[in-house]
Amino acid sequence: MAIKKYKPTTNGRRGMSTLSNEELTKNYTPTKKLMTSKSKTGGRNNQGKLTVRHIGGGAKRKYRVIDFKRNKIGITGRVASIEYDPNRNANIALINYKDGEKRYIIAPKGLEVGMIIENGPSADIKVGNALPLANIPIGTVIHNIELNPGAGACLCRSAGTSAQILGRDGKYVLVRLQSGETRKILGTCMATIGVVGNEDFELVNIGKAGRTRHMGIRPTNRGSVMNPNDHPHGGGEGRAPVGRKSPMTPWGKPALGYKTRKNKKASDKLIVSRRKK
Repeated sequence: MAIKKYKPTTNGRRGMSTLSNEELTKNYTPTKKLMTSKSKTGGRNNQGKLTVRHIGGGAKRKYRVIDFKRNKIGITGRVASIEYDPNRNANIALINYKDGEKRYIIAPKGLEVGMIIENGPSADIKVGNALPLANIPIGTVIHNIELNPGAGACLCRSAGTSAQILGRDGKYVLVRLQSGETRKILGTCMATIGVVGNEDFELVNIGKAGRTRHMGIRPTNRGSVMNPNDHPHGGGEGRAPVGRKSPMTPWGKPALGYKTRKNKKASDKLIVSRRKK
């Protein structure tokens, strides 16, 4: 998908860019049965405590129910439309299955309206088809990967991401992830062939503050302009340096390179090599 740049007719337009949306189906209407209401949290949890800062406002959205499990085994489906999803940076595809059911999936690169897709061990190795990892040849590029059989995909779901199958080790399959990490995943877990589309998403220049407010992102303040009781960087006369060995989070933890993963996590034994530093 190409990037559309604007002429600097105003200060807000200067440097702004958007996606051209050439891949999207024209004049489509989202399927109401596959949409649910989505309430705003304002960054607060079920106790009313602020757990994520800088969240608030934004345009109203309807959540599109995505089929991450791909459990329609042996039933072929036809791609009816490629649609925009306001809740994610990847596009979604509406699939009309032969038994009459409709489902949304993450749209991989190269998927077009009218193409036929299939789920299950007997499916062909082509873009959009979902198979167990054990049935996918070594070297194949995949996305939408499960970590637990039947739980639904949780890896490689955002725009432009993918993974590659490197080999097999008993009941496990060796997969190299986007981060460079190589790990073992059960061969019965489902994955989809191809790369997630809309890879130009990261090249978009927001251009003005108002667009981030439409996304529900509020302004972020620097710690150095706060008071000492609000941030470790705060206080001092005039413009003062950090005053610590390294930059800190508002809660006094190192902000750069601090490992938060548990030392004795059960899945450590499945990680063959760590991600790139």
